[in-house]
Amino acid sequence: MYKTDDSMKRKITALLFACCVTTLAAQSGQPQPPENYRPRIHFSPAKGWMSDPNGLVYYDGEYHLCYQHIPFDENGNLPWGGMHWGHAVSRDLLNWQHMPIALAPDSLGYIFSGCCVADLNNTSGLGTAADPPILAIFTYYDPVAAAQGRIETQSQGLAYSIDRGRTWTKYAANPVLPNPGIADFRDPHIVRHEPSGQWIMVLTAGKAVRFYGSPDCLHWEYLSEFGHDRGSHVGPWECPDLFPLRVEGSKEIKWVLLASVVNFTETPDKLATATQYFIGDFDGKHFTSEQTDTLWIDYGKDNYAGITFDNAPDDRRIFVGWMHSHQYAAAAQGHTTQSWSGAATFPRELSIVRSADGYRLKSKPVRELERLRGRSVKLKRQKINRTATLSDRIPFDKAPIELDLTFDGIDGPDAPSRYGIRLRNDLGEYVSMEYDRKKRLFRVDRTQAAAVRFSDPFASVQTAPYEPETGTMRWRLLVDVASMELFAADGRIVFTDVFFPGKPFDIIELFTEGGNVTLKKGDVTALETIRCNPVEP
Repeated sequence: MYKTDDSMKRKITALLFACCVTTLAAQSGQPQPPENYRPRIHFSPAKGWMSDPNGLVYYDGEYHLCYQHIPFDENGNLPWGGMHWGHAVSRDLLNWQHMPIALAPDSLGYIFSGCCVADLNNTSGLGTAADPPILAIFTYYDPVAAAQGRIETQSQGLAYSIDRGRTWTKYAANPVLPNPGIADFRDPHIVRHEPSGQWIMVLTAGKAVRFYGSPDCLHWEYLSEFGHDRGSHVGPWECPDLFPLRVEGSKEIKWVLLASVVNFTETPDKLATATQYFIGDFDGKHFTSEQTDTLWIDYGKDNYAGITFDNAPDDRRIFVGWMHSHQYAAAAQGHTTQSWSGAATFPRELSIVRSADGYRLKSKPVRELERLRGRSVKLKRQKINRTATLSDRIPFDKAPIELDLTFDGIDGPDAPSRYGIRLRNDLGEYVSMEYDRKKRLFRVDRTQAAAVRFSDPFASVQTAPYEPETGTMRWRLLVDVASMELFAADGRIVFTDVFFPGKPFDIIELFTEGGNVTLKKGDVTALETIRCNPVEP
């Protein structure tokens, strides 16, 4: 039997506490009106709490995004016991239609994280050949068992839709996978493994994952485990994903395993909620990997519990994470956004490259971003010595925008010890992104990026080690009104961070220290606001 580390209790306690407090720390300024922080190019809930993405699936021309959701109660509060699956659909990964709640709590418990798959061959028998079902696999969390002090609080349930995700029916014989005596036994993800002719479920079990196999998603057999001696173990693993992916420039197929890690005791300058990845092989029973390093899909503070879309067209592997952190999301809501909390990262396409260091994941914004692009300014080649202000040359709003910059001379004799980008306002608030040549690492500093000091862990500096392969480096940066997503080193280094300044960051600067670097070329492009239409009556 596995021993519990009370991670679920800690998560519940942290959220309840943060939702109740009104002042966590002294104010250093005045926040903007709540809607000023609403993302313009990222999906967010109309009202209520949003966290882990769940049920990402493409079916009949539509992308479905389900997510952990707590609606407000009649008093305008967010009761933890109200965990549901929120739901939205899109035809382009950009503009979304809010749908009615997909799954609500029942007598078996609250509805926690999981996934959706398109059962195109109706292996479950829950649909028909003409109308194959969408299957939702999720974790039930039993509050009664928790109150009684029992370990078996989490089991896996199933629901299905035979009308393109408009309505959902819970399987009559739930749970489809009862708890075998493991405290942290949650967040199932399903993938079809054609060579063995079965569905594979991966779910977390403490600080590792378990694999199960099934012919129909209704009856499951234990296969194997992975992770006890690999990766980060600073906290329990959550929200896994498993999928095949082709290595760029070859016909080689590798399997990727994602596993998020949550650690509530982590210090502010370290990753506390982040998603690690493993690249290896899967034979229908065992996942194996020669990888020895702990690798992260994102080094920022605000990309957690990310998973990928099932059945995406053209074999694309599209990733979406929760753009916030359990360390401070509820506290931030109390001081900034008020009626809503959370957002999705901008959808990213994943790929694998093989380098001298081994196999590595790359991320880039999905190509659909092109549809949001509006006015653009080309930046001329120039040498950057100390500070160069870009915002003076940008005749449109500074958010949402995309910056695509290529730096040259980053490692030559005149190269600076540090260089990067700074977003700031005239209140002294800022977030900076830089490469430190001496320490050979990227660094993001958002210690001064909030008008209200609502949480100590929020004011943080994050780093990512990187050894440049050439003297040229491309940086892509998506800036929304309250977030930034940096894709550097051809997408091998990614940071996602939210911020809550007292005024918009309307000043954009390039900077160097101890030398100079050349901006070889650059484009700054305005991005149109996406639509998140309300639930239709």
